[in-house]
Amino acid sequence: MRCSLHSPRRASLLLCLALFLSCGEASVNIEANAGPLYRVVGSPLIITCTTSGFHNDEAEKHFEIRVTKPSKPNFGINIISTNDPLFGFAVYQRRVESKEITLNRVSPNSVVFEITSLLKGDEGDFECSVINSELSYFGTYSVKTTVKVIDNSLSVSTPDPTSLSFKEGEALTLTCQASTITIQHTHLSVAWNLHKDGSAEAQTIISLNRDFTLTPGSDFERRYKAGDISLDKLGDSTYRLKIAHLEQSDQGKIVCQAQEWIQDPDRSWYSIAQSEAQETALQVKAREVVQDMLSLEVQLSAQPQSLIEGQELMLSCNIDAQNLKERFFSVAWLLGSKELARIGPTGIVTVGAAYSGREKDGELRAARIGGSDYHLVLQPVRTEDQGGYVCRVWPETRGEGGVFIQGEPQDSETQQVSISATESGLSVTMQDTVSVTEGDRLRLVCTVSGVKGQVSITWQRKATDVQPFADVISVGQDGIVEKGGEFKSRSVSATRPTTGTFVLELDEVTPSDSGVYQCSVSEWQTNSKTFSQSAAATVNVVPIESKLSVALLIRKNNVTVGENVQLMCRVKGPQVPVTLTWSVQRDPSTIDNILTVYHNGSISWFGEQNHYQLKVEKNANAVIHSLQIIGASHREAGLYQCMPSVFLENVHKKLPPSNPLAVMVHNPVSKLRLNPSRPLTEDINIDIEMRCSVAEKSPQSSLYAVTWLLQQEPANKIIVRSDMAALVTFGPDVEERDRKRISVKRSKGPTFLMTIHQAKISDGGLYICEVEEWIQDPRGDWYRLTTVSQTTKLSLLETASNLELNKTEQSLMASEGAEVDLQCDVISGASSISTFIAVTWLYAARSSSKANASLVKLDHTGLLSYPEYKDLQGLQSRLRLSRPTKTSFHLTISRAHEGDSGTYWCLGEQYQLDDEGHWHQKASESSGAITLSVNVAENNLHIAKKEVEMNVSRSQNFAVDCHITSQSSPESTFQVTWFWQKYEEMEPRPIFTAYRNSTLQDRLGEGLQLRFGHPVPKLFNLTVLSAAPENSGMYFCEVEEWLPSLDHGLRKVAVEKSGTLTVNVNPEGDARLLSGSHCNSSTWMAITVVIVVVSLLVILVLSLKMCKSTGKSKKKSGENLWANQPINPKIEELNLTD
Repeated sequence: MRCSLHSPRRASLLLCLALFLSCGEASVNIEANAGPLYRVVGSPLIITCTTSGFHNDEAEKHFEIRVTKPSKPNFGINIISTNDPLFGFAVYQRRVESKEITLNRVSPNSVVFEITSLLKGDEGDFECSVINSELSYFGTYSVKTTVKVIDNSLSVSTPDPTSLSFKEGEALTLTCQASTITIQHTHLSVAWNLHKDGSAEAQTIISLNRDFTLTPGSDFERRYKAGDISLDKLGDSTYRLKIAHLEQSDQGKIVCQAQEWIQDPDRSWYSIAQSEAQETALQVKAREVVQDMLSLEVQLSAQPQSLIEGQELMLSCNIDAQNLKERFFSVAWLLGSKELARIGPTGIVTVGAAYSGREKDGELRAARIGGSDYHLVLQPVRTEDQGGYVCRVWPETRGEGGVFIQGEPQDSETQQVSISATESGLSVTMQDTVSVTEGDRLRLVCTVSGVKGQVSITWQRKATDVQPFADVISVGQDGIVEKGGEFKSRSVSATRPTTGTFVLELDEVTPSDSGVYQCSVSEWQTNSKTFSQSAAATVNVVPIESKLSVALLIRKNNVTVGENVQLMCRVKGPQVPVTLTWSVQRDPSTIDNILTVYHNGSISWFGEQNHYQLKVEKNANAVIHSLQIIGASHREAGLYQCMPSVFLENVHKKLPPSNPLAVMVHNPVSKLRLNPSRPLTEDINIDIEMRCSVAEKSPQSSLYAVTWLLQQEPANKIIVRSDMAALVTFGPDVEERDRKRISVKRSKGPTFLMTIHQAKISDGGLYICEVEEWIQDPRGDWYRLTTVSQTTKLSLLETASNLELNKTEQSLMASEGAEVDLQCDVISGASSISTFIAVTWLYAARSSSKANASLVKLDHTGLLSYPEYKDLQGLQSRLRLSRPTKTSFHLTISRAHEGDSGTYWCLGEQYQLDDEGHWHQKASESSGAITLSVNVAENNLHIAKKEVEMNVSRSQNFAVDCHITSQSSPESTFQVTWFWQKYEEMEPRPIFTAYRNSTLQDRLGEGLQLRFGHPVPKLFNLTVLSAAPENSGMYFCEVEEWLPSLDHGLRKVAVEKSGTLTVNVNPEGDARLLSGSHCNSSTWMAITVVIVVVSLLVILVLSLKMCKSTGKSKKKSGENLWANQPINPKIEELNLTD
């Protein structure tokens, strides 16, 4: 059972052993910044990548950076590598070459990846990989960091002028507005910095940190602790800097800087945006003083002490002290506890907050008269000006750095002033309470009656009851309009549409504009104010969020993949500039922006624009923003919200988001159905094919992933899986040798097949075929639609032996050289694929030395072998074993020899493979004997035997022909010998031999001139040249026929003699042919000439053929018979002459 598919124990033991061996060995690990990281467009991106766990910690590791974009999550884009300068794809290579993207090594195991300026298209998952330089893999070699690129919505502005000039000791107030509409949770920090002339670095005056703590700059810490410097936050987005007493060192350019901070997943804070307002150039004028510490006396006089409303009041303060001209003082006038005005040691006049408006209108003046007198003038006085007045004086001494140190104050005696009202017809009225919505225009109407002469009007505001009024805007009696300090950058106007109506209009009000607004009207006569009257109204600015309602609506939120989704964000309320951001939350920790529609109509897209459509419709009381998702996929599932914000007075204000709305995207209904399977019962050791075919499929273009499992406890065992791309992977518990026995394939239908080769008894069980259907959504992503399964029961049996061979005995006859085919048929036992047959051919020769010899063996694994028998090597070299069918084994003998004759039979053996992978012989059977007889060729040699008598003259040539009329075999070769027997001799003598290898031999050696001829294949002739009378006699030829012998090389088959040619050579020269007929000499000569010509032509043709076939050992009878070497070195080569 150890090799079966049921055996996960061995894999588990191997896994435990591997873990045991790796115990104590550090695994490779790689770390980078945790994501998601939110960064704004144009800001830098820095990711640190560090690895550990390599054996050689000091060796430099090479790193690679890739990114996968949200639009193609399965496609990685190469960016930069420490190993290859051309690693990046073209879309990033230019930025790498320009050093906009860098990968810097900080240690052998750590690098820093940086993009100096992010683009919106850089959003994605950045993967840092370390290249493994070791032989084995163990650990993690790559890590991903998700980066979200958002818009920079940080806005910083100031209403203050670009330049200001103050005297040393005066107070400075600056205002800064900072806001953002980032939908992620962020904090703002605000700081005022001072850029001194000639200094490269700015000094921080004071900052409000992201954790809402105040931190003064190092150069301003003493003054901050003394309460001379403060930073206040007014409302959601307004920040105010106050310096109570300016110093010369404060001169320079003051700028308000804001930073937006976000908390990364590692809990650290990161500044994603920074912006500055316009600079304000500040000039501080100094004044020289002389230090003195002597005592003083203060006196106050009021002229007159009783006045009528509208008259002038002069308050004179006199200081008496030694060295008065060399000393410095601060002088202040107080009415009760309210300070009217103060003259500082350098002569700078500051007015109390409650009287700043009257000072601007010329109703209050303060000045130093001479060395010891200080005057304060109020004109026209009002009834509220009566009461007790005091003059308070502080001696001032200058310390180091020109800073004044204030001594103990000295007060004068109290002077009572009474003011009676005069009769005047001036009357001022306003509506008591006015309510206006944030972002709308505030309009206040001041109704004036009883006006005599010219009038001036001043509109003032105070936020709380304890605060003094501050000017909003004023219109002098000469019609000159002047805005208050805090409203210089605001859209504010004061008009007089009718004689008795004054109107204040303030655009785009915010909740911080709430408070008490006062309309002060003064009568003037001859450039002198005679009477003033005022009225007040309480203004309540209702926050826009209380008037503005946002609702997210949808007609259908549960859609099928591919359907369109219509989301409608309805914004009801006042018509204000609204910025709207669409977002989706796909998981609890991440909110992704889709797009932002800004108040100016511009659109910023964050997702794939081609998957969305945007439409904005304005109705009478609402604006409807419609977002349509074109062809929804699973990526679009999530919680959707629309988040509005308003942009008022250069400030973004976030409003409460809409209700979250869940969009659910479900899969279409699948029609996938499998055909039922039938149980399989098969023999072991065969290839078993299990089918899993689709009976019905969905109309979509689907792909399928198939997993084959074996049912077992406690969990099913995965055998093999073929994913939708047909990539095959085996289960972790399948052993390597079992993997070689398993194959999967697909066919039309589709049909999925798993084949178990050489099945074992332990392979039986319940096999589960799980088919996953995958379809492609409109985004191009593949997702699983459904999973169906079927079960096939496999039962395996061990089969009994049924081997049977054909035992019919046969007799075969063959000619030598022919091809002989011997057949061994298996009647039963070979058709089953669970068994394997081995066949051995045996041979018994007619001689006992070759009895029962094994010629060739084909074993059950298909291995062919030849047993070693020295006497049979020739026969074995001519054997060919074939198996044209599963039940038929053929033994072919090529070019059969006579010695191949004998008895042949085959021995069949049946084998089967057990569970352990061992072969076992199940049966053995012999076939019937085949008796083979190989016969040589029969003698069929015939020579023309015609008896001829010839009379020739002296010196005449005559030829002795040898004509072969038939031969035993086409492969026959011939040896021809001519004999000559004189009349007086008893035995013929050989005179010439043409051997079968074309060697010629003159056998007589008596000077007889001979010429050999072989004009045609079966005709040989020997011509006696220049016959003499002594050449008379009987001539004939003897032919030996030789055939190739497969056992002995060449074998003489037959010997035949021709007929006799009797030649009579007449000494006189008259010759006649005696053969029962006469032939005249002219006819004979003609025949001789023709024969000679033909012979020469034949010799010429044969010579050309010999040139083409030099070196061949066997020649046909028609080839040139001349040889370079004689057969017998003792035989002399003929010297033939004409």
